Amino acid sequence: MAKVAFIGLGVMGFPMAGHLVSKGKHEVTVYNRTPAKAKAWSDKFGGRAAPTPREAAQGQDFVMTCVGNDDDLRSIALGADGVLAGMKSGAVFVDHTTASAEVARELNAEAGKRGFGFVDAPVSGGQAGAENGVLTVMCGGDEKAYAAAEPVIASYARMCKRLGPAGSGQLTKMVNQICIAGLVEGLSEAIHFAKRAGLDVNAVIETISKGAAQSWQMENRYKTMNEGKFDFGFAVEWMRKDLSICLAEARRNGASLPVTALVDNFYSEVQKMGGSRWDTSSLIARLER
Repeated sequence: MAKVAFIGLGVMGFPMAGHLVSKGKHEVTVYNRTPAKAKAWSDKFGGRAAPTPREAAQGQDFVMTCVGNDDDLRSIALGADGVLAGMKSGAVFVDHTTASAEVARELNAEAGKRGFGFVDAPVSGGQAGAENGVLTVMCGGDEKAYAAAEPVIASYARMCKRLGPAGSGQLTKMVNQICIAGLVEGLSEAIHFAKRAGLDVNAVIETISKGAAQSWQMENRYKTMNEGKFDFGFAVEWMRKDLSICLAEARRNGASLPVTALVDNFYSEVQKMGGSRWDTSSLIARLER
């Protein structure tokens, strides 16, 4: 059992922190910028809520964070009330935010100066993966910090792997989102085409999903896409944030991402249709206007 602080109780963080208690049997202190959510978590799981990130981090072996973006991450990590001001020597800071590799390296350097370990550990699997404790966790950081954190992360992970030094987890999450963007657009066009061709979409997908076209998106999203229902997962506005990180990194490293840029533009069209909070499978909606 470890003493753990968890900062950020959104749709992902709330159940992840819960698994630390229910599955990991860890002693957990939480912080959320909306205190009512921290209280709701404490009422459900029995942990303690702290009034600031610094106070949540004090005396903890591990500090886990899961917030919105680079700016949110800096705001809860740095400064007089940030987690780095409260952590004890030898503790490990594990960040589950999907953020830039740049901020991961920045926080890793700052943690190292203060005698802390750091692991950037973005996740994949969406709200359902968080609630069921079966997330894929992509990690960057030094080997010692990762080895210490891995058993704690296991409370909500199906797969957890270190991919290299600080920033490698975030870069791997970018690869993940690049793959998903292309797959969802391809599936959207396929379903749209099948409908226009007069085919039975269910019969078609039942057949081709047993061959080389199979994917997680096909298995889990085609039915709701076919029905025009888009409230089953990761929101378009979040995906656009992630794709903006991918495209910015590509500008830095010289990678060419023409399909990713195109799909990002398609998602902007979905937003103009009022779909910012629809899930990412809503790409099909722009084809069927």
